[in-house]
Amino acid sequence: MTIQQAKQRFGIIGTSGTLDRAIETALRVSPTDLSVLITGESGTGKEAMPQIIHHNSTRKHSEYIAVNCGAIPEGTIDSELFGHEKGSFTGAHDTRKGYFEVADGGTIFLDEVAELPISTQVRLLRVLETGEFIKVGSSKTQKTDVRIVAATNVDIPEAIRKGKFREDLYYRLNTVPIQIPALRERKEDVHLLFRKFAADFGDKYRMPSVRLTADAIRILEDYRWPGNIRQLKNITEQVSVIEQERDIDGTVLLKYLPNYIASKVPTVYQAEGQSELNEREILYKVLFEMKGEVNDLKKLVMELLKNGSDGIDASQLQNIFGGSKMDYSAPEEEAGGFGIHHPAIQVTRPSDIEASEVVEESLSIEEKEKELIKKALDKYHGRRKNAASELGISERTLYRKIKEYELN
Repeated sequence: MTIQQAKQRFGIIGTSGTLDRAIETALRVSPTDLSVLITGESGTGKEAMPQIIHHNSTRKHSEYIAVNCGAIPEGTIDSELFGHEKGSFTGAHDTRKGYFEVADGGTIFLDEVAELPISTQVRLLRVLETGEFIKVGSSKTQKTDVRIVAATNVDIPEAIRKGKFREDLYYRLNTVPIQIPALRERKEDVHLLFRKFAADFGDKYRMPSVRLTADAIRILEDYRWPGNIRQLKNITEQVSVIEQERDIDGTVLLKYLPNYIASKVPTVYQAEGQSELNEREILYKVLFEMKGEVNDLKKLVMELLKNGSDGIDASQLQNIFGGSKMDYSAPEEEAGGFGIHHPAIQVTRPSDIEASEVVEESLSIEEKEKELIKKALDKYHGRRKNAASELGISERTLYRKIKEYELN
């Protein structure tokens, strides 16, 4: 099977080189029994890769089971995967086969594998290493011949560092890694996907499909798409159903793109190996970087006040004020005796002020976050639900932060 044939069979749309590389890797690894770990952001379409791998392998006539590990409660995940014996726990009225027994000879796709409890990770590691498992409530070892393909949107090396994922299991799963690119890295595919979704929804709702004007296409391609393909499909459906006009311009499209302006502002994006950053932490980071620039300006102005304009490079001030024109030839009387005239600068003579040291505040995101959590808890007298609402985070996240920062 070629890359193009795989796209047609599994409904993959796009011409991006990074996407083609991912499909090519899946096709090449298909004939083997190697474990594969698929990584990528939520909504990028990771579920298509295990299907390509299974249907191009020697196991294609056997079972293919997709398991969402994050959707199964922790108390029942072992029973779901490995089965249980009758009477092994409350409600176990009959012996039950698990997925690893049912899919013997086939393929199991473990989506959101990083959500597995540590105890289940130990059982999974044994299956990968020896092909053996034990049902819940049994002492009998059973054999299984299953190929495992896993996927996650979590930074597993970071999860390992936090003790949430076993390092030995990671290396067992990650025999062949496949990285699915985010939609913002496939700008050439965004409009193609929009047209496909628009045509599908036109057929579904029996109406002409919507079309984008040139300015709307530019906006569509410039958007960051934090929800990736899933978000694009959702917005396409909204536009198709709500808008009466079939030609959609940029003004109309902007109503459906949340935080479009904010997405155009340079921000800090999580790289491999970094801890998870939420939106509030990213905002802190941007503000602290701006604060650093202001402190640099303070130092320059202090030096100017102490030494006069002779000690300052004109380009330094011009860079800070965005290249604004500055007149250095004005008489000294016009700028407090320093020969500088600029609307953004008001100069006071050194004799009129006390020299002060510019002290930089801590730029630690953790310290600022800790300080905000303390203030919110104090404000609501320790009521976590109200404090979480004030901070714009879930109560569960607040509880985790309280433990992490030892704020009990």
